[in-house]
Amino acid sequence: MSIESLALFFLLALLAEILGTVGGFGSSLFFVPIAGFFFDFHSVLGITALFHLSSNVAKIAMFRKGFDKKLVLTIGIPAVLFVILGAFLSRYFESKWLETALAFFLIGMSLVLLIFKNLQLKPTLFNSIAGGSFSGITAGLLGTGGAIRGLTLAAFNLEKEVFIATSAIIDLGIDLSRSVVYFSNGYMHRHDLYLVPVLLVVSIAGTFIGKKLLQLFSQQQFKAIVLLLILCTGLITFIKQTWFQQA
Repeated sequence: MSIESLALFFLLALLAEILGTVGGFGSSLFFVPIAGFFFDFHSVLGITALFHLSSNVAKIAMFRKGFDKKLVLTIGIPAVLFVILGAFLSRYFESKWLETALAFFLIGMSLVLLIFKNLQLKPTLFNSIAGGSFSGITAGLLGTGGAIRGLTLAAFNLEKEVFIATSAIIDLGIDLSRSVVYFSNGYMHRHDLYLVPVLLVVSIAGTFIGKKLLQLFSQQQFKAIVLLLILCTGLITFIKQTWFQQA
């Protein structure tokens, strides 16, 4: 990869981290499709897991005012179990099908949340477990499940700081679990490890900038913009898979 391409990749990774923080969905929702333009999809899954580990540690450190212990258990445990299943199953799918599925997932999720602006789950134990399970398996298969986890957490009316800290702790468990499976699947390559230290700095800087932006504006104001960007990202990913792959 050229110096120019590498610089663009890190700049887009920083933008993904900022948007993921202020939108409450996590950076992988942007980072996975962005990284797909620079690396093969299975490598993207491995790089994303490592990037997210540092990202979540940064979020936990910067939003440490508190987290909801009950939700960490009721959403986090099924999420970890199902991310292991999704990560294991990902080896049986060709990367082009996973990227196409990711595009449809991004488009569908963003449209649903944009059209049904007041969509909210009921704060029940069943929805916690179901939301954690669904977010886990999509994170394992497609590299991102933050939107589903965010929708699930939104049902419980958490303060912004508690919301982000709770989501980050759950995500940390998800990333630790899938990193082990991705490594055993051969998705983490030695020649990509040089990216990790820079992505660590990117994750800290992006989380810090995102936190500052949250102090200036409400999370709801950012949410609509983030959803539109997710929709555009999904459309670009779909175009890449349909037109560019055929060219």
